[in-house]
Amino acid sequence: MGFQTPDLGAVMVDTSRQDRVGEFRGLSGPYWAIRPLAGGLEWEAAPEHVRPASPMERLRAENARCNARSRGETL
Repeated sequence: MGFQTPDLGAVMVDTSRQDRVGEFRGLSGPYWAIRPLAGGLEWEAAPEHVRPASPMERLRAENARCNARSRGETL
């Protein structure tokens, strides 16, 4: 089954990792590379476990990024 590759920077949810939210960064073989919005290490996710973030999930992730930035934890 083929999955449509998201646009770079799209906010996605990895359902195989307790609904972890991150930014789509590209392809890594058969997997999608996703990076936490607040910074940190990328992880790989199988496309069948990834879906677009809802508006509320996106807002929470953006808020977490802003909080991390204010604490000096990210650029």
